[in-house]
Amino acid sequence: MGVVENMHEETKTVQDAVKEKHKGICMMKEERKMKKNVQTITKKLAAAIIAATLAVGLTACGSAGAGASDAGSGAAGGEELTMTNVSYDPTRELYVAYNEAFAKHYEAETGKKVNVIQSHGGSGGQARSVVEGADADVVTLALEHDITLIEEAGLIKEGWLSEFPLDSSPYTSTIVFLVRKGNEKGLNDWDDLTKEGVAVITPDPKSSGGAMWNFLAAWHFADLKFGGDEAQIKDFMAKLYGNVTVMDSGARGATTTFVENGQGDVLIAWENEAINTLKEYPEEYEIVTPSISILAQPSVAIVDENADKNGTQELAKAYLDYLYSDEAQKIIGENGYRPSNQEILKSFSDKFDLNVNLCTINDFGGWNAAYEKYFTDGAIFDEIYNK
Repeated sequence: MGVVENMHEETKTVQDAVKEKHKGICMMKEERKMKKNVQTITKKLAAAIIAATLAVGLTACGSAGAGASDAGSGAAGGEELTMTNVSYDPTRELYVAYNEAFAKHYEAETGKKVNVIQSHGGSGGQARSVVEGADADVVTLALEHDITLIEEAGLIKEGWLSEFPLDSSPYTSTIVFLVRKGNEKGLNDWDDLTKEGVAVITPDPKSSGGAMWNFLAAWHFADLKFGGDEAQIKDFMAKLYGNVTVMDSGARGATTTFVENGQGDVLIAWENEAINTLKEYPEEYEIVTPSISILAQPSVAIVDENADKNGTQELAKAYLDYLYSDEAQKIIGENGYRPSNQEILKSFSDKFDLNVNLCTINDFGGWNAAYEKYFTDGAIFDEIYNK
């Protein structure tokens, strides 16, 4: 996979460090418990590093652009405005294209140039970095719950979910399998991933929003297969995660492990990651759509406290509003995400399987309930992972 050149070096460093901690995922139970404690410390350090470095970088940009007292949208005409978008792992290419289009649009509308700083990483880690001080004007994260964490920290105003159309979700995605050409092991559905000898690559739900969607899609399949029998569902999930050989901190790291490092038989992936891999390596991989997947709804929000402080509230709103424009929706589709505009989505029917059977987060009682049941410390994922 090509990696966008403007990714933050500190995010790459943190991902590599966490990746190394996951190399021994098949270790004994007691060793896994020890590693879990180390991961908790690592994630806190990662968030602090990202927050500190990103804050310093934005301060430098602001002082170089507008004056120290008007580094945001209050800058004088002709000066460059600066804002920061803290996003999740696989959106790098999308926002390179979108930021260019938005900057042209905004300059045509206002006469002001815009420089958008991007930060990418596992969605949960990115949310924590904002809580701990990363100076994000907007966040474009993998799921609603990650933004709720920032809201609960007092940085985002209540009601953000209804600030933009469609529950502040300008695009959607789903979860698919990426396999090597020929699919020699016949990995066509979730239960195939539990078979002995299958090496699965998926990110860590403790740091990656995409990994949470992966987990929930697999759980829903098992729920239907076993008629809601939780003991059988847990056993199914334990077998699946017992086959995971590498668990990276984010979706892009998992793609790199599968594609560039050649590890694993199957990657559980965001649809856009699989599409972009296939575009780059058409003779080496193929996409498998399981019988059941999930409607993944990434969310966007203005980080009000930071935007107010930076004077970028108007700019941040314009930035997120424009994601719903026809131009932006086409860019979204071209980058492998499903446009929220249904007419534009139909124009990409050759790229997306629009007939896939999708559950939604509502099938799990909403994100607050799902997070509490499956992903908090000591919840079902930890129970399965530590078996």
